[in-house]
Amino acid sequence: MLVASGLVKHYGGVTALDGVGITLTPGEVHAVVGENGAGKSTLVKIISGVVRPDAGTIELDGARVRFPGARQAAAAGVAIVSQELMTYDDLTVLENLFPYGAPRRRGLVSRREMHRLAEPVLAELGLDPPPDARVGTLSLADRQLLEICRALLQHPHVLILDEPTSALPREAAARLAATTRRLAGRGLAILYISHFLEEVMRVATRVTVLRDGRVVLAAVPDVELDALVTAMIGRPVDGAAGSRRRAGAGGGAATGLGAGPADLSPADLSPAAQSTGGPEVTLRGVTVPGRLEDVSLTAAGGEIVGLAGLQGAGHLAVLDAVCGRARPSAGTVRLPDGTSPRSPRRAVTSGVAYISGDRKGRGLMLERPLWENVTAVSWLGQGGLGMMPARSALIERSRTGLERLRVRGDVRDRAGALSGGNQQKAVLAKWLDAAPSVLALDDPTRGVDVGARGELHALVGGLAAEGKVVLIASTDLAELVDLCDRVLVFQHGRIVETLTGDRLSEADLSIAMNAGFATRHRPPR
Repeated sequence: MLVASGLVKHYGGVTALDGVGITLTPGEVHAVVGENGAGKSTLVKIISGVVRPDAGTIELDGARVRFPGARQAAAAGVAIVSQELMTYDDLTVLENLFPYGAPRRRGLVSRREMHRLAEPVLAELGLDPPPDARVGTLSLADRQLLEICRALLQHPHVLILDEPTSALPREAAARLAATTRRLAGRGLAILYISHFLEEVMRVATRVTVLRDGRVVLAAVPDVELDALVTAMIGRPVDGAAGSRRRAGAGGGAATGLGAGPADLSPADLSPAAQSTGGPEVTLRGVTVPGRLEDVSLTAAGGEIVGLAGLQGAGHLAVLDAVCGRARPSAGTVRLPDGTSPRSPRRAVTSGVAYISGDRKGRGLMLERPLWENVTAVSWLGQGGLGMMPARSALIERSRTGLERLRVRGDVRDRAGALSGGNQQKAVLAKWLDAAPSVLALDDPTRGVDVGARGELHALVGGLAAEGKVVLIASTDLAELVDLCDRVLVFQHGRIVETLTGDRLSEADLSIAMNAGFATRHRPPR
């Protein structure tokens, strides 16, 4: 159905793709995996008409094509569901499903026909929102599924799913996997991009691995998990990692903090965590229905503790519990000041800073000046009582904080005018202005360039050295390896393994996150 050959793409002096080829066949789910920066996104953008290659060709159903844009690719039968959501939040569900070509009767848009066409596709994905609901009121998971529905309503020949489950809970992800296999069974050619190896094992009929813009494993139908990880990271998985994987698959190997308070031992803690008298965040027997099950852990000032897992594994629920965004039904969460975070505001007043990679949704007020963003938490988040400081004092305080983090931009500039890396440093400056004792980081370098990523890592390391408690969840395994003293791996709401020292590597993390699932990829029947 689609054959891409010799694709090359340069961005300045960086080679994003170097002679990449891929073949998509009707009835197959062809997965492409690789680390961040491997070239997956560039490949998707070229095939879907968003970006033009510097060299190479694309053939669609036997004819050579060159799409001037995404609209032309869609008209030719190539539909994409992007990792970055493209919903229109102020429009209704139906209006989002038919943004360009709404069905008409006698020259007028027919909402009855829109309903008729949309209902079976929505039902197949288990999505049942009110058709006149504003999309902005839907959950992130529902908006992701809505995008997939919109793509299917185009009746494509080629469907590109770019990290389709990145925002989905476990049940919705499983439902989408089953739907993907059914669509392939109807003759669709599907390109599936994911860094969740469990999904790849269950969904794909073939797997291609990219590394540094090149194909290093091409269209294999049957591959060991260890071989897949080795191809992705460019070095072999050692025997110890393999034995841990086999032990985990056999019955849930649980080296680490286990499920309950009784499982906690000094051996599970880093030297910083074993010290006394410093700030600590502790969870004891914490259960959050549907997300965490009887989890205990301790994070001490001076160490960086990583939280890792596949989508819905429970690691993000730890951040939510610490930040007061999730109320445990059992167990206790204790912050360094001895209180429990019963609400986000209570957590902030107790010294918890929540730093998200979602700068638009949870990080900044993009239309407001930088100085308002930087001083927002310390003034409003901690009560906003008494007389508001003079504007000049707030501006000067924000300037000091931004200069400390080397943010490039004037304090009076709109936050949205900054680059992604400077925006993320501004988010950090905002929380540091409130003098936190705990940093809860959720994908903190998502969407920033390599230089900004390095600066942010150095800042986080420096804050830990000052004695702050740092908890970080990240979809970037290299980030966890680079930053963390230890990483707690979650599955099904429980901690199943703790990695530290020589055992803390990208290969070991990937194996531990996927252990107990499929350990060998075979084409689905």
